Amino acid sequence: MSHINRRNFIKAAGLLGAAAALPFNPLRAAQKEITVGFLYVGARDDFGYNQSHAEAAALVKKMPGVTVVEQENVPETVAVQRAMEAMIRQDGASLIFPTSFGYFDPHVLKVAQRFSDTRFAHCGGLWEKGKHPMNVGSFFGYIDEGQYLNGVVAGHMSKSAKLGFVAAKPIPQVLRNINAFTLGARSVNPDITTSVIFTGDWSMPVKEAEATNSLIDSGCDVITCHVDGPKVLVETAEKRGVMTCGYHASQAALAPEGYLTGAEWNWVTPYQEHVKAAMNGEPMINFLRGGLKEGFVKTSPYGPAVSAEAKKNADAVKAKMLSGDYVIFGGPLKNNRGEVVIADGTDYKQTAVELERMDYLVEGVRGQL
Repeated sequence: MSHINRRNFIKAAGLLGAAAALPFNPLRAAQKEITVGFLYVGARDDFGYNQSHAEAAALVKKMPGVTVVEQENVPETVAVQRAMEAMIRQDGASLIFPTSFGYFDPHVLKVAQRFSDTRFAHCGGLWEKGKHPMNVGSFFGYIDEGQYLNGVVAGHMSKSAKLGFVAAKPIPQVLRNINAFTLGARSVNPDITTSVIFTGDWSMPVKEAEATNSLIDSGCDVITCHVDGPKVLVETAEKRGVMTCGYHASQAALAPEGYLTGAEWNWVTPYQEHVKAAMNGEPMINFLRGGLKEGFVKTSPYGPAVSAEAKKNADAVKAKMLSGDYVIFGGPLKNNRGEVVIADGTDYKQTAVELERMDYLVEGVRGQL
């Protein structure tokens, strides 16, 4: 059913704000068949974040006993509450994946309180026991591992020692990617810098193009990003003969000459865990994380321009990550104002909650929060 019909359904029925009838009982949720809802903040074919989720949803749809309903272009407003409520009441969804960061608070939390027998597995939020409903969960992937590897390759390939990063918002997950990319590059060349430009929102094609051109004009010869749709950035850089590292999904087809590699999501892994738990009547998975080792993220194949030395170095680091023996954020580490943010002798493994609350840019990053 279309987005317009969903909204008309809700208005006609006067359902927004209705209370749920029953408390959450994971045993009652056990069922042979299940309807699962997916909500995307942008288009499903954006060559980026939303596409990575939609590709995984297509695989979930192939699971026996699973029916999938989807809605794209749902803004981070009360509109997502209406969309989720329509999926529950109209489509019978008992598990919903709200995929955008801004959906969580207050929207997911409000709807979860009204529909306590429905599961809400949110992508990116930080669920806390005693603070958030038990029928809500948070899942995410350690894609900073992929961005670190992007940085290693970029560090080898850059001739100017100037990298560029186009970012949406200075939230912890974005900062973590900027910092990991920079640390990866500086592991190859300590003199490398990363210039970052924040556009202010997840999908701003005009600003993304302007930011890319500005970074290239300033001498950056490898560009990467954390925006919903890297398409404009990758195409702009390719036209100007500048190399790129991808994000979310593979953009190799958009830049056959300059695409080096990319950090990609593999959302089907956490999706399947949540779906199986719901179908088996198991308790809600409230907090779920994983990286390369757990199959939550992956890397794009190397492009034709990547040197043998860059491949060898990146592959060696990746092998350590897969074995769980590589620490990205370890002390001593300073921010770009010269202040120590991780003390000497302190290593933050990927599971460290401190990394989920990151509020700084590391040394070597040119930019302000």
